Amino acid sequence: MKRIAFLFCCIFLGQIVYGQVSGGQIVRNKSNKQIQSTYQSTRHSTQKSSSQKQVNHRNNNIFKYNYLMHFQDGLAAVRLKHNGKWGFVDKSGREVFPCKYDDCTAFSDGLAAVRLKHNGKWGFVDKSGREVFPCKYDHVQEFSEGLAAVELNGKCGFVDKTGREVVPCEYERVYRVVKFREGLAIVKRNGKYGFINKIGHEVIPCKYEDVSDFNEGLAAVELNRKWGFIDKTGREVIPCKYEGFSSYLYYWSRSNYECAKLHGKWGVIDKNGYEVIPFRYDYIVNIDNISEGLAAVKLNGKYIFIDKTGREVIPCKYEEVHWSSSDGLTLVKLNGKLGFIDKYGREVIPCKYEATYPWAVEPRSLIPLKLNGKWGFVDKTGQVVIPFKYEYAEGFYEGFAVVKYGGKWGFIDETGKPLVLKGAK
Repeated sequence: MKRIAFLFCCIFLGQIVYGQVSGGQIVRNKSNKQIQSTYQSTRHSTQKSSSQKQVNHRNNNIFKYNYLMHFQDGLAAVRLKHNGKWGFVDKSGREVFPCKYDDCTAFSDGLAAVRLKHNGKWGFVDKSGREVFPCKYDHVQEFSEGLAAVELNGKCGFVDKTGREVVPCEYERVYRVVKFREGLAIVKRNGKYGFINKIGHEVIPCKYEDVSDFNEGLAAVELNRKWGFIDKTGREVIPCKYEGFSSYLYYWSRSNYECAKLHGKWGVIDKNGYEVIPFRYDYIVNIDNISEGLAAVKLNGKYIFIDKTGREVIPCKYEEVHWSSSDGLTLVKLNGKLGFIDKYGREVIPCKYEATYPWAVEPRSLIPLKLNGKWGFVDKTGQVVIPFKYEYAEGFYEGFAVVKYGGKWGFIDETGKPLVLKGAK
């Protein structure tokens, strides 16, 4: 897997370690949005409404599970402590089907993968709990664009929602999330990577040492230990001459630029491969906001902020600069504490927090933060919206956040009101 695996691990482990150093902990969410320790957002007052004051957070029907996932496709997977079995709840708090599975994934495209202990195999259920096709696969992944990757006897293929094997199980296992994106999926044969379409035709031959998924019509590929980008016909759009790219799984940033490494230094290119910022930096942290404001770079061991011409705009006082949210907030660290700056370098949330949750910031949502050993939520101006009282908290997905209180897990909405869990139908 070489550089893509290496860079992915650096990003992934760096964020986990960062959270641990910051007082965080590794997220227990099992969906693909897993890991913890960096950010998200909320509204404004520290006052609780009278209805919130009457909520008993120790109610066993609120925090009754010892493990759960985010809401996805309107349902969330939950696990009971007494038997370790999994089931699903809806947004009214009702178990839509009982906790009877030994493992599961989140719902995606209307289906969830489940595993039964008696044979250790995986299958899929729909939102009514009906087994769409039996538990017979060794491993499965979530549905995307109507198809899901499955593994049987060490070989991988793809099934549709009826259980029909559209692509026979004849490819080697790929040790990452595999799904169709923009009509194509990664496959591996004889140790090399390529792409198939939805009817199983190998449209880009398995000749690369590593690849990324397609994103906005392009995929990163490694050939002869150098990286470039190809289009959906397999044409090399950006030559394979770079030592690596910095984006997560090599997706283009929101600015439509990409950080690249050449001759041991980092710079920025556009989608045509033109050099936007010279290759002179030790590292480029992120460029998501560079079109409108600033990018954080590291030069001679220190962070600075540059504009899209590469001109140094302001020196950086922060010890660490991390990823940016979709609305322009960037996580920073000062004197061992976390805060956020805007795209112009202004500190909008003070550096006083111990940890936060990464990759969860959605527009208009609240930010989970840890202060004095407890978790709560602030809005994007730094005002406390949900008080700091939880043992752990994650970001909001589909209107609800996962929180831990009294040693058990539950959900709250953006007002801080807990979701009362009502048991099975």
